[in-house]
Amino acid sequence: MYERILVPLDGSKFAEQVFPPVVDLATAFGSEIILVEVCEPEETEFGQACRLYINNEAEKLKTDLEGSPANVRTTVLEGKAAEQILSYAEKSDISLIMISSHGRSGIAPWSLGGTASKVLHRVGAPLIIVRAKEKAEESAKVKLFSRILIPLDGSDKSEVILPYVTEVTKKLDSEVTLLQVIETGRHVHTIGGLGYIPYKDRDVNLVKTNAQKYLDGVSAKFAGTKATVTSEIRVGDSAREIIKLAAAKGCSLIAMSSHGRAGIEAWAHESTTGKILQASKQSFMFVPAPGTHK
Repeated sequence: MYERILVPLDGSKFAEQVFPPVVDLATAFGSEIILVEVCEPEETEFGQACRLYINNEAEKLKTDLEGSPANVRTTVLEGKAAEQILSYAEKSDISLIMISSHGRSGIAPWSLGGTASKVLHRVGAPLIIVRAKEKAEESAKVKLFSRILIPLDGSDKSEVILPYVTEVTKKLDSEVTLLQVIETGRHVHTIGGLGYIPYKDRDVNLVKTNAQKYLDGVSAKFAGTKATVTSEIRVGDSAREIIKLAAAKGCSLIAMSSHGRAGIEAWAHESTTGKILQASKQSFMFVPAPGTHK
């Protein structure tokens, strides 16, 4: 599941903040790490410099991995960064892409860096976006897989994320929080357009009861792992409740599939993921559900 990890770099210290969790994961699974740097067409004269840089980073990484079955190789591509990363991942049977949220452009408030954002919206492979920090030493202190929040909605598509997290928790200690957010009502089409009907208290309580049974069943899937699993049920807006709980629990990673019950249209246009990525301070693990990119 984590045999080949693709790690895009752009020569910046922000991009290199991805290394500590890459080392943790690759050490645990004996992964092959592929460091890739993309030279934009206008930067082709710097190709040799790109190769020197990425080979130097590979040597540093090998030192960090010493004694581990993991190995490192490098590649330099030419073209537009996001396009080349996505194309290489598809052609090379990449198990996981791990990328820093920001690179050479620095950290812009409330937004992801351009390349990370483009990769997120078109990726067909599992992706981890490591939240870059202003100071690299702060990022290095974060154990990415120590506290994981998994939002679920009861659908098969939302559960696509589960095997990827359970596999990690077989190797690494982790506190896992399962979350289901219950909406306060439902949208209905009316003569005047789109209306909203709030649920009655007894309906919400029934949904809560069913949600707890569901989360208890999901918790059982972590049996035999190193995970300590708890569950939470919240009522309200999904993105807001995910963000609030992640902060309250001190989660290091939010892990979720590309879409759940709402379907891909909701993810693409309402942008629940976008709200979470922009407003939260956590890193993000994203696994595309089947049919997401067809």
